[in-house]
Amino acid sequence: MLSAFIPPGLDAAVATALLGTSFAASFVTIAFGLGGGILLLSVMASLMPPAMLIPVHGLVQSGSNAGRAALMIRFVNWPNVGVFTVGTIIGASIGGLVAVNLQPAFVQIGVGLFVIWSVLSNPPAWLRRMPALTGAFSSFLTMFFGATGPFVATFVRSLGLDRHGFVATHATLMTVQHVAKSVVFGLVGIAFGPWLLFCAAMIGAGFLGTMAGRLVLNRISDQRFQWALNAILIMLSLRLIWQGMGALSGA
Repeated sequence: MLSAFIPPGLDAAVATALLGTSFAASFVTIAFGLGGGILLLSVMASLMPPAMLIPVHGLVQSGSNAGRAALMIRFVNWPNVGVFTVGTIIGASIGGLVAVNLQPAFVQIGVGLFVIWSVLSNPPAWLRRMPALTGAFSSFLTMFFGATGPFVATFVRSLGLDRHGFVATHATLMTVQHVAKSVVFGLVGIAFGPWLLFCAAMIGAGFLGTMAGRLVLNRISDQRFQWALNAILIMLSLRLIWQGMGALSGA
């Protein structure tokens, strides 16, 4: 049965591994705040055709974040969503249509340093006042190197929400961002057709991971959640910096 869902360029073993990773990524994201997007992107980068990596990752993340947001919808901090959406549409459109050769290494290092600074100090006061800028900048970046969850998480963290509010609001903003990215990729000619059934299967696996991870979220305290979130933010940021420096040294 799995063969009916497998797109060109993948075999059954790789497809199974990706489905398992989608489950694990969603589990990690809802239980500890974030990290699943980069986990999924890292595994997909080693198993998938490069040309479809960012588009397929964005489509899967659209569904995974939407499922998480739907489960947690009563905790969403709505006042910032609309303005963030406007910025997201602008950023994704520019990223998808402007012919620039953005050097991902500099972006990775810059985002990593910014997130670490925000965690070790306090999120800058101006950040929570600029959801449109956060949406535009992060959506522009995600068109080129995929997962910008840590950057958006820095904005959501600055709002001072509890753990349920953080997860729900972050999932909603990331849904907006990934849907916009997927639409732009479709408009510029990315052929999603052969991948749609498999993406749906990965989204389904991710929803099961979300259901399981929510059990962990409901059992940990806000203090432990914040500690885990900060630890994950720093680890992901160090990984971004390491990747960026490695790319620069190898160039």
